[in-house]
Amino acid sequence: MLGALCIGAWSIKNELLPSPFVPSPDESLTAPIKTAPLSGAVSVANQPAGSSVTIESVTVPPPGVWIAVREVHGNDLGNVLGAVRVTGPQSNVSIPLLRATQSGSSYAVELYRDSGNDVFDLVSDSVYVDFTTGAPVIVYFTTTP
Repeated sequence: MLGALCIGAWSIKNELLPSPFVPSPDESLTAPIKTAPLSGAVSVANQPAGSSVTIESVTVPPPGVWIAVREVHGNDLGNVLGAVRVTGPQSNVSIPLLRATQSGSSYAVELYRDSGNDVFDLVSDSVYVDFTTGAPVIVYFTTTP
C-alpha cells in the first residue's frame, strides 16, 4: 500500500511539473524556446531586426509594468536590450533598444513590476506573474532580415 502511494505521488508530481524544452535535431536553432506557459498579458510577433521592438499589445491593469526585451542564449535569458514602462493596457508599444537585434535570432519579452522608484532595474524590480498560469510572463519571438 505504501508503494502504491509513493508511485501515485511521483506520477502526480511529474504531471504538474513542466517538461524542459529540448529541441529535436530537426528544429532550427532559431525556433522559439517553449519554457513558460502562454499568457495573454503581452503579445509580440516575429519582426524585422532593428533598433526597436514593437509590442502588439499588453493587457495588464494599473499601475502597469515594465516591458523588457531580452536576448536568448540557448534556454537562458540574456541581457536586457531595452525596457519601457506602461501604466495599463496599451497597443503598439515601441521599445527602443540599446543594441539592435540581429537577423534570425531569438529574443524574449518579459514583464516586470516596478519596485516603486520608476526606474527599470533588473535586480530590484520583480518578475510579473500571470494570475491564470502562475508563471512569469515571457513571450519569445525571432527576428527576420
